[in-house]
Order: sequence, then structure tokens, then C-alpha cells
Amino acid sequence: MNGLEPLFRPFLVLIGLMVGSFLNVCVYRLPRGKSIVTPPSACPKCKKQIAPWDNIPVLSWVLLGGRCRHCRKRISPRYPAVEILTALLFLLVSLRFPIDWKITFVLYYTCVMLAITLTDYDLQLIPDSLSLPGIPIGFLYHGVLMGEWVDSLLGILAGGGSLYLIAELYFRMRKREGMGGGDVKLAAMMGAFLGWQSVFLVLFLSSLAGGLVGIALILFRKKSGTFAIPFGVFLAPIGFLALLYGETWIAFYLKYVIIQ
Repeated sequence: MNGLEPLFRPFLVLIGLMVGSFLNVCVYRLPRGKSIVTPPSACPKCKKQIAPWDNIPVLSWVLLGGRCRHCRKRISPRYPAVEILTALLFLLVSLRFPIDWKITFVLYYTCVMLAITLTDYDLQLIPDSLSLPGIPIGFLYHGVLMGEWVDSLLGILAGGGSLYLIAELYFRMRKREGMGGGDVKLAAMMGAFLGWQSVFLVLFLSSLAGGLVGIALILFRKKSGTFAIPFGVFLAPIGFLALLYGETWIAFYLKYVIIQ
């Protein structure tokens, strides 16, 4: 499809806008145990059902001035922002991966990473319905289709196992949870997609980013040293970038960081 890729990318961006609209539904409903199929989308303020012509990604929000047609209450700009972001991420993926049927696995991973980032930010919760299916799907992609089944299996064990051991050790030392089970399952999913080398690098970079943000919050916002930071907010975005650039990161690390 090499010759058709420039023509296919605008179509993929449109798909991304529509998928982003669906992700808004998933992000709100899945952590709350609600169906993502029924009932149809409704205004969060007046509960009136949203008509199909008022549910066109980005365009409807702009034409309605960011307000509900019925009650005229404001609708959060986050809804079109997620739709636009999803479309941009789909475009980025299409620039890094060949556009064939296997790209659907990468787009699935992209959507899950974005949804997990938002749910963990909102509620400090990573739904199992987002992370657990990704483990066998990641193994199918990286392990079976890409022929790296050992790397994928080791990635599952390395990602999920290392975070589980850290969480268990923290609990035994401090007698309280320091990391949720959702982070463990997310790391296992990333390991399935990325392999053991990349998932270790993701865990290191995520821990570094989380630690720096935590220190900044303690220093500048006078937060307590025991306040909770949603780790998935760092883990998922870096995990997404690792799928795109992980091999480059590892090559850089091996060349410039490790002393020969």
C-alpha cells in the first residue's frame, strides 16, 4: 500500500476523530461500571439524549458553541480535545508504521494508552476491561505476528512481575498500598506489546518522570510526601511512545549510556 499511504492517511485521521468520540464514552463509563453501548449519549447536565447530528466529532461542538442544544449549559472542551488528539495520534502512528492490516493492533494499543491516561488522571483507576484484554492481544501482535513470542512472554513477566514485586514490597514495609493492581496489569500489557527490554525502559522513565513531578508538587504546592500520584498518567503515555520509538531509545542507551 506504499503508493496509497498519502491518500489513506486523511481517512485514518477521520477514523481517529470518530474513535476519539467513542473513547470519551469509554473513559467516562468504564471506570463507573456502565455499558458503553447503552444508553445513547446524553448531555451530562440536563440528561437529554444527544441527536446524531449533534454528535459529529469536533464539528458539532464548534457549531453549538460548546453548549448543549437543549439546556445551553457548557460542554467541556475536553471532548473535542480528545477527538483531535486521537486523530493526531493515529496520524503519528501511520507515519511510523506501514499501513496494512497489522496497524490495527498498534491503533488499538494507542487507544488503550490514551483511555488509561485519562481514567487514571480522573479517578486514579485503571479499569481491567482496558488492560487485561491487551495482554493476549499484545502477545498475538508482538509474539505471533512479529515472531517475537519469547520477547513478548518475557515482557509480560518483566512488566507485570516487577511492578507486582515492588507493590508487594512497599505494602509489607509501609503497611499500605503504594501501587494499584491496575498499574501491574497495564505493565503486563505493555510488556506483551513491547518486549522485556522496552518495558524495563518504560518503567524506568515513568518512575523518573513521576518522581520529578512528585518532588515538584512537594516543593511548590506544599503537598505531603504521602499523597498519591496516579502512576498510569506517566506509564501509559511513555508506553505509547516506546512502541513508536523504543528501538531508537534502546540503541541510544546502549551506545551512549552504558560504558563499554
